[in-house]
Amino acid sequence: MHAAMNNTNRGNEDASWAEFVTRLRSDPERPFAEHRNYFLQLAAARKPEDGPLPVWQPDAAMIRASNLGQLMQELGLENYPGLHAWTVANREAFWLRVIERLQIVFARKPERGPDLGAGVRNPRWLPGAQLNIAESCFGADADKPAIVFGDEHSERLTTITYGELQKLTSRVANGLREHGFGIGDAIALYMPMTIECVAAYLGIVRAGCRVVSIADSFSPEEVRKRLQIAQAKAIITVDAYNRAGRTVALYDKVQQAAAPCSIVIPGHADSAPTRVDLRAGDVHWQDFLSENETFDAVIGEPERLTNILFSSGTTGTPKAIPWTHLTPIKSGMDGHFHQDIHSRDVVCWPTNIGWMMGPWLIYATFLNGATMALFEGTPVSQRFIRFVSASKVTILGVVPSIVRGWRARRAVKWQEWDKIRLFSSTGEPSNREDYLWLMSRTGYRAPVIEYLGGTEIGGGHLAGTVAQPASPAVFTTPALGIDFVILDEDGQPVPEGGMGELFLIPPAIGLSQTLLNKDHEAVYYADCPAGPGGEVLRRHGDQIARLPGGYYRARGRADDAMNLGGIKVSSLELEHVAEEHAAVYECAAIAVQPGGEGREMLVLFVTLKKPSAKPKLKSELRKLIAEKLNPLFKVHDLVIVEQLPRTASNKLMRRKLRAEYTAKLK
Repeated sequence: MHAAMNNTNRGNEDASWAEFVTRLRSDPERPFAEHRNYFLQLAAARKPEDGPLPVWQPDAAMIRASNLGQLMQELGLENYPGLHAWTVANREAFWLRVIERLQIVFARKPERGPDLGAGVRNPRWLPGAQLNIAESCFGADADKPAIVFGDEHSERLTTITYGELQKLTSRVANGLREHGFGIGDAIALYMPMTIECVAAYLGIVRAGCRVVSIADSFSPEEVRKRLQIAQAKAIITVDAYNRAGRTVALYDKVQQAAAPCSIVIPGHADSAPTRVDLRAGDVHWQDFLSENETFDAVIGEPERLTNILFSSGTTGTPKAIPWTHLTPIKSGMDGHFHQDIHSRDVVCWPTNIGWMMGPWLIYATFLNGATMALFEGTPVSQRFIRFVSASKVTILGVVPSIVRGWRARRAVKWQEWDKIRLFSSTGEPSNREDYLWLMSRTGYRAPVIEYLGGTEIGGGHLAGTVAQPASPAVFTTPALGIDFVILDEDGQPVPEGGMGELFLIPPAIGLSQTLLNKDHEAVYYADCPAGPGGEVLRRHGDQIARLPGGYYRARGRADDAMNLGGIKVSSLELEHVAEEHAAVYECAAIAVQPGGEGREMLVLFVTLKKPSAKPKLKSELRKLIAEKLNPLFKVHDLVIVEQLPRTASNKLMRRKLRAEYTAKLK
């Protein structure tokens, strides 16, 4: 191996890396530092125009066996770029083919794809169709495992089949009817991702109601705010649970939030589930569930709302984003083609029903007839590592911060995850070294499929595939069925090597067309430039670098929003909370990426009303933000300044602060 490292063949780095991997597999005890150093050596020797160094290459058999390969063969296309071009040039034909491949169940089939009579901003998808998208989640054999569940308190696995899950969702849907809830009512979910959570989600949708997704990390005040925006009629929660040795009392938070009727599932705060005392009007889960295990799903037009999710805006008020019966088709399509989910796969993605990846996981798994692996507990624990092996996970979704935790703890042994055939990553920008390490755990057999998008599009706009080489922490393609342009500050397309803001080119299934509490047109279309060919463009807000060779790298948000621990939050929200501190006069919140890649880290710039020691103030602000917003929002650094920079119109110049702070890191 050392010989391979000392004889780098300049201009043929791909072959040199392949030789390295072959030798590594027969000598797996080599420390990861050697992998990293050799990768960096080859990357430095590579011609810039060749793009980032791939560390994984698909072979012809793998491409043929993939869902993408099958579609290319059906269409007579020879390569992936040709396939993507076909999907955006023939959007109607593409989405109808997706519907056929996913075997979407219709009570009445659509007359066509999109009706663009109202323009590309407001297409009417699948006119004439009648459906309930949850019915398409039960196409697999009734005795096939739907969910394998484990938790951090034992090694025991619980399996529920598709047939059993369908019966449980029917009991939920009938329970809603029997307790007086009607079509269109909003029912909140505020709980960990468990079998009951998935059944409740699909039961609510089958009943014609709307799920209100609330992350279980949110404070009572944030819960109250979301319940009010969505006009929720009820909330389903757990009484309490233990995670990493800490008791999380969700039902207490629900009461503090003055929530409406609460349906309470017994948790595992102790060694066994308990039946807690409830407020008047609240209901125990077992008393709520109907005995009736059959239910005729409520059928209607595709535009009906199924789910209300939240994303931070720029005013500090959560932006309420509706999903419809159409949105899951986008999630299912991405899972089918970009994550290459087959019915034989076991898909695991540590997430929460409060964030889009929770509903995404439900639909991407079940619309593809696969099995979902759910783990209740911290994903950086050794028990989770063993759960992935025991449940035979083949596709593992990750968030960069989780990978960093595994690497820091040396948690994953060489080839420990022998069934995994690919990883997929979303939630925050990745780091090359961390993802090189992750792929090394499988002997570079499993690639990382990078995946970037948003709640308001139901999935990704930028991704990777199993039909293209994988280089750590970079993307290879726009997602199928959607296109975009990357523009500089003058509205011009950025060249290779440049960086700019990504704008989507509508229409596509999954793109939101309404917001509950904001002006959709103002948020996504107002003041957008036209595309290079005069196209209507839709604002999304990601800052993207165009790399040679058709690759892309994410560079965070173009606006004043940031992504902390996988959660999008606006600068203004953080600033308002910090300014509640008695010593803080004014605050500016920015996110930085030390080293130019990887996760975003929170830096607060403050001016003071009265003197305060930096360590003490930093600690107090961290605690305040945890209590008021989210404990996952950590303060990386605090900078005390005399004044904050502003424009002539008195706008806070966060970009200037970000540029100056980043320059000092170099």
